[in-house]
Amino acid sequence: MKLNIAILALSLGASSAFASDAARQTAAQTIPLKDGGILYMFKDGKMAKEDRYGRAQYLRSGDTLQTVDGKQITASSNEVARLNYLLKKGHGDK
Repeated sequence: MKLNIAILALSLGASSAFASDAARQTAAQTIPLKDGGILYMFKDGKMAKEDRYGRAQYLRSGDTLQTVDGKQITASSNEVARLNYLLKKGHGDK
């Protein structure tokens, strides 16, 4: 039983590691945030935020986000639909 739980835990961790591959490949830069989320900076200069649970999160223009290293970034746009699509890309039924 413990082995089954360990296998399940490892497989869930592995699947979440691949969940944002399309988003990370599309983004010009990803910045880890203090709250556990990730800020995606796309090549066209627009931004999107992933929360600590791996979901696209609404981002208001002008919001201040704190990075892991203590820097502050002001949000200039909200690409929640774009990020949501990228996070789910390759994980749905065909």
